[in-house]
Amino acid sequence: MLLNRANKVLGICEVSSGGIANTAADPKIIFGVALKGMASGIIVSHNHPSGNLKPSQADIDLTRKLKESGKFLELQLLDHVIISSEGFYSFADEGLI
Repeated sequence: MLLNRANKVLGICEVSSGGIANTAADPKIIFGVALKGMASGIIVSHNHPSGNLKPSQADIDLTRKLKESGKFLELQLLDHVIISSEGFYSFADEGLI
């Protein structure tokens, strides 16, 4: 999700679509889309079809990369949300962003 300075949604873009077990979310693609969309902030989201809401190490690593890289680009990662049939997990709500 691409957001302006007032956190209004500018657009939503799918940057990765995976198979049954996983997908690759490339920070370069995510930030490329955000920069082209003139975004000031982003919220990333993905699903866990298993229903398990616990972030994987890959989820944690991606969040850390996006947060740190966004500082250099002045493009803030506002949240990373994991969605499943059981509910959702917000990195921001858990104090991890």
